[in-house]
Amino acid sequence: MSETWRSMTAADLGRGIGAGEIDPVDLAETFLAAIDAHPMRDRVYQLTTPVRARAEAEAASKRAKAGCRRHLLDGVPISWKDLYDAVGEPTRAGTALLEGEPPATADALCLARGTAAGLVCLGKTHMTEIAFSGLGVNPVTATSPNPNDPDWAPGGSSSGAAASVTQGLAAAGIGSDTGGSVRIPSAWQNITGLKTTLGLIPVDGSKALAAGFDTVGPLCRSVEDAALLTSIMAGIPAPDLSRASLKGKRILVDRATMYDGADPEPVAAFEAGIAKLEAAGAEITWADAPEFAEILTVAAPLIVAEAWAEWGERIEAMGERMFRQIRMRTEPGRDVSSAAYLRAQAKMMQVRAAWGARAAGFDAAAMPTAPILPPSVKRLLSDDEYYKRINLMALRNTRIGNLLGLSSLTLPLPEPGCGLMLFGKPFGEWELCRLGAAAEAALG
Repeated sequence: MSETWRSMTAADLGRGIGAGEIDPVDLAETFLAAIDAHPMRDRVYQLTTPVRARAEAEAASKRAKAGCRRHLLDGVPISWKDLYDAVGEPTRAGTALLEGEPPATADALCLARGTAAGLVCLGKTHMTEIAFSGLGVNPVTATSPNPNDPDWAPGGSSSGAAASVTQGLAAAGIGSDTGGSVRIPSAWQNITGLKTTLGLIPVDGSKALAAGFDTVGPLCRSVEDAALLTSIMAGIPAPDLSRASLKGKRILVDRATMYDGADPEPVAAFEAGIAKLEAAGAEITWADAPEFAEILTVAAPLIVAEAWAEWGERIEAMGERMFRQIRMRTEPGRDVSSAAYLRAQAKMMQVRAAWGARAAGFDAAAMPTAPILPPSVKRLLSDDEYYKRINLMALRNTRIGNLLGLSSLTLPLPEPGCGLMLFGKPFGEWELCRLGAAAEAALG
């Protein structure tokens, strides 16, 4: 039975604990043993926290036996991206720039809320250096595996968070999303990922990339898991996903952006998925949404300028320690003037307003999560121009959601490395999760 636990959803594990069928101590030991025995454990976890995990599991077990569980997920073991502080442990953010920094003196607020709800912390997962790439390739610390192909990039920047789930080494993983960092690894590894609205979940105690865009989000096996984990970290009640339906739901599909330069496989997988949603009652409207292309152009300076503001001093002092692609991507932020930043920010708000008006009559917009299949890790490490081009292409669709300030959900499709992404409204996570739960059922 314990091996079965490694592939169950977090919610089903929680129900098993509540029914007395699963002891949280046995559950934690199952995952810790699996991590220790896994041949790629050091490519998934930056560090593990077995002492903490066992103490938290023991406490959860006592609560379960006493009938005073704190949450449905009380006692469920999950992983945390090495962007979030965990008390007594170093936070490295996938980079050598933070070597020698003292251990954290407190948990990040989202982790603290998880602990208060009874989640069991297994450890911290690998990531793209400073979270500034959608590919997940990190020669400085480790490149996490992609279960679909050993040479496929895992997706980033929450690469290890996704791998902890797909390798059966955590019931779910918590990542971050500034331009696609939850959704790209989720899609390329065929799991579910939720990008939350900026400000819904506090980022206190995390290493920033771009404060105006950084969000916290779960990578997991179901929409229900995504909603439950988000509710814990946001400190709000979870939505009721029962009786969720696609009937009468209006979904906009942007034709121009979806097809421009895309690989045929993710487009075909997406179209097949959309057909299933339509068959289940969704009303699909194919139209051009010029705001999508426009936002990618006008807001280009913003994230790189914020990344340089956050990391520039360290890069100037120790840039030779970095993976050259991440350093070269960050350095242009040095040249973004305050006037250029403010103009881009103002234009971004104008495009957001225009999109809000266009989207008012729809329940969501949809497109392939990534327009391309996962690229070759070997080629990414040997071909600089290829890396630059593919990184931007990988993030093209997901970045739209960050720049427009939207909630966003990616659902796995049957084809390896493909996902179907839904854009919801700002702070519309619960409506999006209800739509996503119905879509999840339709997609099978």
